[in-house]
Amino acid sequence: MARRWTPRRFVTLRRIRVAVCVGVVLLASIVFFAITARKTVALTVNGATKTVTTYSASVPRFLESQGVKAKTHDFIDSTDEKAGLKNHDVVTVRSAYQTTINIEGQEVPFWTYATSADQLLGFFKANERNATKVSVDVGNVYNQLTGGFVINKAGPVTVIADGKTSIAPNGKLTAASILDSKNITVGKDDRVSVSVENGQTILRVQRVTHGQETKDVSLPFATRTVVDSSLQPGQTEIRQAGQNGNKRQIYDVTYVDGQAESSTLESETVTQVALDQVVAVGPAATPTPAPSTGDSGSNGDSSGNSTDTGSNGNSDSNKNDGKDKDNSGKDDSGSSTPSTPTPSTPTPQPSQPSQPSQPQQPQQPSQPPQPSTPTPTPTPAPAPTPPSPSHGGLWHASPSAAQGYACAMVMQHSSWGWGEQDCQPLITMWTMESGWSWNALNRHMADGTPENAPYGIPQSYPGRKMATFGSDWKDNAGTQIDWGLNYIHNAYGSPRKAWAFWQAHHGY
Repeated sequence: MARRWTPRRFVTLRRIRVAVCVGVVLLASIVFFAITARKTVALTVNGATKTVTTYSASVPRFLESQGVKAKTHDFIDSTDEKAGLKNHDVVTVRSAYQTTINIEGQEVPFWTYATSADQLLGFFKANERNATKVSVDVGNVYNQLTGGFVINKAGPVTVIADGKTSIAPNGKLTAASILDSKNITVGKDDRVSVSVENGQTILRVQRVTHGQETKDVSLPFATRTVVDSSLQPGQTEIRQAGQNGNKRQIYDVTYVDGQAESSTLESETVTQVALDQVVAVGPAATPTPAPSTGDSGSNGDSSGNSTDTGSNGNSDSNKNDGKDKDNSGKDDSGSSTPSTPTPSTPTPQPSQPSQPSQPQQPQQPSQPPQPSTPTPTPTPAPAPTPPSPSHGGLWHASPSAAQGYACAMVMQHSSWGWGEQDCQPLITMWTMESGWSWNALNRHMADGTPENAPYGIPQSYPGRKMATFGSDWKDNAGTQIDWGLNYIHNAYGSPRKAWAFWQAHHGY
């Protein structure tokens, strides 16, 4: 018997049909996504290439799914970076490493992914007009030299080590292989550098040794002065002769090819204490009343009135002699000869040594005791100051050194489409901005401080923006240049376009 139609049955069948439709649509979507999202991508990591199937939509997610941990300075390139990851794209990754570049005698950390020393030095050739002398220290990447970092792909290499010069005909070898072929062993502290001089590639090994030097430094004696009342005023007498001391300093010295390069003070010890020189001086001379007055007995005035009358000369004293006689006759029993005090005035002075006020006279502030023949104090010999360690990076760099570094970074950013044609526009633009001065500051904007006003080689406004590339942004030209190039890349695309904008607006 046929089933009878009922409302419940109708609802059940409708629900089944809806569920089937949803399942079909979902399955179709999954199939469509699998077909369209599935990509075949060529991945090259440090020269090794493999084909990978992935569903990732972006390069970062693709690298993460493949276990490739890209660092800040690594080179990452894809077929179309802005469009995301597409089928049949090619993704290239080159791991960066830090080497040391010597620019005009200043050691600069330099991140690079160059595969040869010749290529690395080639980044700096775009700035030949500034005659910047550059060498690369490959000692700190010595472990990577066997991984493909060759010296010179184009030709022979001149090897200089231990005072000897030889030629390695195959420059395509690594530094380790070249040195091994010459039976040259490199110590852990030795320096291996590559430079181009007069068109020749030079592989140089410098021997680094350490030793100690002892220096004796003289400690000058001090001079002390004491007052001795038994001496005459102005008289001096050396009671104890001074004697210099001695301080022994021990320095840790670094030698490069037998020549002292730097020294660090390790310890210092006083081996002999300096002995002070003691000089005795007589008391200061006591002010003596002028011999023309005899008023000390008439009024008992010690304020110096009689001295004032005598200060005008002997003739004035004689004019007052008559008055002094009359006045003095009242007290001196009619003595008729008080007007000749010259022999009598100094007589009572030595007869009063017992007065308590006498020893206090040498301490009068108006006449401090001074030795008549002061003993010269020996000038202390300056102690040797060990040189301060140089800062990493382009610390307080000269304009030519900063330009050499900047052009090398421009040449290395070939993945951005930059090249030698971008160096001169960059040099011209930043010359107009700051003169390539690391401490250039526009004091007329904001509060005139590096934090808030345009500052540095790229004239970052405000200057504190550059802190994202390093806390040393106020002093390190390298940090300023790295920030400035990244800003140009994000804002304009290239130094050429930034310079074109600058010419139109007198700023960028």
